[in-house]
Amino acid sequence: MSRIRIRNFGPIKDGVLDNDGWIEVNRVTVFTGNQGAGKSTVAKLISFFTWLEKDTFRLQAVSDTKARSGIRVNLSQINAFRDKLAYQNIDEYLKEDTEIEYIGEAYRFHFANGNLETSIVDIPSYHLPKIMYVPAERNFVSAVSNVNSLKGLPRTLYTFADEFSNALRNLNGRIDLPINDTQFKYDNIEKTSHIIGADYKVSLSNSSSGFQSLVPLYLVSQYLANPENYSSDRSKKNTSIEDEKRMRQQIEDILTNPNLSEDVKQASLELISRSSQYTSFVNIVEEPEQNLFPSSQQQMLYSLLKFNNLQPDSKLILTTHSPYIIMYLSLAIQAHRLSEEITPEKSQMLTTRLNHIVPLESLITSDTVNIYELSEKDGTIRKLKFSYGVPSDENYLNAQLNLGNILFDQLLEIEEEL
Repeated sequence: MSRIRIRNFGPIKDGVLDNDGWIEVNRVTVFTGNQGAGKSTVAKLISFFTWLEKDTFRLQAVSDTKARSGIRVNLSQINAFRDKLAYQNIDEYLKEDTEIEYIGEAYRFHFANGNLETSIVDIPSYHLPKIMYVPAERNFVSAVSNVNSLKGLPRTLYTFADEFSNALRNLNGRIDLPINDTQFKYDNIEKTSHIIGADYKVSLSNSSSGFQSLVPLYLVSQYLANPENYSSDRSKKNTSIEDEKRMRQQIEDILTNPNLSEDVKQASLELISRSSQYTSFVNIVEEPEQNLFPSSQQQMLYSLLKFNNLQPDSKLILTTHSPYIIMYLSLAIQAHRLSEEITPEKSQMLTTRLNHIVPLESLITSDTVNIYELSEKDGTIRKLKFSYGVPSDENYLNAQLNLGNILFDQLLEIEEEL
């Protein structure tokens, strides 16, 4: 499990007040809070450092390979920290007293006093991840045929648009969508996308905002979560053109080096290959509930959990304003607990009923879920407690629902006085 500690970065001030300040990035990690509290800020930092760890791992592989061939590599030749944060549009959040520490599977990064220190944690245990940051602006890719022709959009949106295009090209015929008994169809020749219902067919660009939000999120998540796509050429296109040129150069250096034996060349090429083969999927999603009715939020969430369960080392990270997301997570946790208690003699009947409530492929355990609440008032973060294995009702989102009931009672009191 990776972890991150953040202090004095953007809206985050003291960060987590317990656990020595650490946010534990679990298999499923959720961030809630008001606007401006820093939910997306934390999610973007996790995305950034996960990517940085992967890039550092690749550079280390390059260094090890070239060392065998007598070519020296300076691993410190990494772009400035601020410039890399700019990809996520959070470079302006840096302050003089900013301190961020990230510990992953392979590397530890510590940023303080304007300097970034890197140290090795445990390279052998590292699982190279496919990383996808799904921005809230994802509706653009449904409404606009060529997002890359637009200027000034978040850089993460351009990357997401590329993966959406890859997912579309990978489709064969129609696929079922998780809401309203609908299907999605993409025509590779005509380059058209349609939502198909029982008695209608409408282009994605003319569909409801809910479909425009759901379709790209669902298709990209399904495509990247599929382990079969990790070895495909298309799945590697998340690397930049420069990265691919660099990899080709590495291979050429090895093959053309007369000082290397065939055995050393083969071992070096295998190391390069290992540094580019994905074995997990880190899916970071802003507001999965965006423009969706509560029941649709449920089906979208369970789809994301199902995709996350396909690989044991994958992670799902969410930011949300929706109390329904927390509630449906609780159902998935409770359903898993019950699934383990079902006896063989009652297996068929109860399993069928359980699957109707929460799909069996979406079940999760409480020890794989962490929920953090962020405060916009003081810049702190607290981990939500679990009660009887499920998230506690004492959280910001439920508090807002209760506040609505209290305010309605106050209106009734005024009505009685009238």
